[in-house]
Amino acid sequence: MPFRKRRESLRAILSGSVCIRPGSVYDAISIRIAKDLGFEVGMFGGSVASLAVLGDPDITLITLTELADQMRRMSRAAALPVLVDADHGYGNALNVRRTVQELEAAGASGLTIEDTLLPQAFGQPKTQLISLEEGVGKMKAALDARGDPSLVIIGRTGAAAVTSVDDAIVRAQAYQATGVDALFLTGVKTRADLETIAAATTLPIVLGGPTEEMADWDFLGRHRVRIAVQGHAPIAAATQAVFETLNAVREGVAPKALKGLASSELMGRVTREAGAKQRGAEFLGLKR
Repeated sequence: MPFRKRRESLRAILSGSVCIRPGSVYDAISIRIAKDLGFEVGMFGGSVASLAVLGDPDITLITLTELADQMRRMSRAAALPVLVDADHGYGNALNVRRTVQELEAAGASGLTIEDTLLPQAFGQPKTQLISLEEGVGKMKAALDARGDPSLVIIGRTGAAAVTSVDDAIVRAQAYQATGVDALFLTGVKTRADLETIAAATTLPIVLGGPTEEMADWDFLGRHRVRIAVQGHAPIAAATQAVFETLNAVREGVAPKALKGLASSELMGRVTREAGAKQRGAEFLGLKR
């Protein structure tokens, strides 16, 4: 299969002994930059997908088709393993099956399915979770839908912040029992809580938003955290750069006086210009 090598690379990270930082990616250019800089894995978050595709906040407006299409564009652009935030699987357990099938076909190396109640329920301002039984059903459906056995399926829970650490442990153990490949935990605030969760489970851990207290990569590695997601700064930086550049143009700054622009060398590298020119010469008879 064309994406198996990438998926095996992600599996090697999860079966390793160290914790790594993923590169937050959201389009063809960002994934190429992450690959060129040497990131071992990319993280395609639901929030950045919503920003990149819709320009909307993270309120579950993006559809599975839009998410998969964006993943497909990134898969074409660079051979970097990407872990995709598949949110709640875009519906019930049967929808989860379709989500896995579409993201597998789009080239995702792994995906997470979470137990958050999405979209937000009417009249409920606080985050809610689906029942444990429904969460287990979703994990089983995700595994059942997997066509390529190397595709990584990760069970995700935010219970540590929504209900309790004890509930997070119960849910993590139940998801682990379904046969998922790893656990994604959000809302874990202290080292003691992570130690308790790690002692109660055996699977590799992906940790979302480690607090300053936990931001010790040796400590995380010792407690089976293999990937620590530290937010999605690149798209925020890109937004600021576009705003400043457009604002300067609007105010009449001359093109040569604009600041913070990528060099022609960097633009040529991320667009793979040299390869395009070589193919133009070989297939179209164009002079290089």
